[in-house]
Amino acid sequence: MAPGPAVFSGSRAAFPSASSSPNPAMPDSATVRSVQHDDLPAWLPLWEGYNAFYGRQGATALPAAVTQTTWGRFFDPAEPVFGLVAQAGSSLVGLAHYLFHRSTTRVEPTCYLQDLFTAPAVRGQGIGKQLVLEVYARARAAGVRRIYWQTQASNAPGRRLYDRVAAHTGFIVYTHDL
Repeated sequence: MAPGPAVFSGSRAAFPSASSSPNPAMPDSATVRSVQHDDLPAWLPLWEGYNAFYGRQGATALPAAVTQTTWGRFFDPAEPVFGLVAQAGSSLVGLAHYLFHRSTTRVEPTCYLQDLFTAPAVRGQGIGKQLVLEVYARARAAGVRRIYWQTQASNAPGRRLYDRVAAHTGFIVYTHDL
């Protein structure tokens, strides 16, 4: 039986949160949790670092309105967009942004892991993996059975992690801006 509209209402209430405690299988290097309003000053350098990694800096930087809108979506109960941060001590050292959406190949929602970034100083310490595993946990709690993401072919460090936590299916991404 196909679910009715209430199953995927676009409302944050339709998607329960998983625990924000660290994954016990990982070292105690960071705690992964939902982003909070007062995280903005510490989140922003991570967001800018993520965008710089993909060439969105200087003249090609995202407009401020995109950053403001993205930040606001994390706290809008009508948005199926979520933000996680990894915190080590008093510092934020990583971020993950994901969203739930419908799919034509599944009845239940699908999860798109849109952004994943760790501060250069903590790379290789398992924080990226912790973030991915927390997205998995939250998606599972929301009844999602597939998580997917994309990266550049040249992102060798990221791909080494992704090859350990997911399967590369061979798809090639095309885009066209209107």
